[in-house]
Amino acid sequence: MDKETELKRLGRHIQELRKSKGLTQTQLAHSIGKDQQSIQRLEMGDFNPTYYYLTEIAQGLGVTVEELVRV
Repeated sequence: MDKETELKRLGRHIQELRKSKGLTQTQLAHSIGKDQQSIQRLEMGDFNPTYYYLTEIAQGLGVTVEELVRV
């Protein structure tokens, strides 16, 4: 398992979920108290999010963490 590949896969999945909810990166970021750049880095697979960060993203998207990481 390649870390970079997995983070990019997770990021693409989060981006798909966000778009399916009709949200922009900015809207998602503001709903969870983050900035748009952090959502962008997440979706690009540029950093490894903590579990807590993933719970915040899941809450902002209205999904469970399990749904969020199901890639």
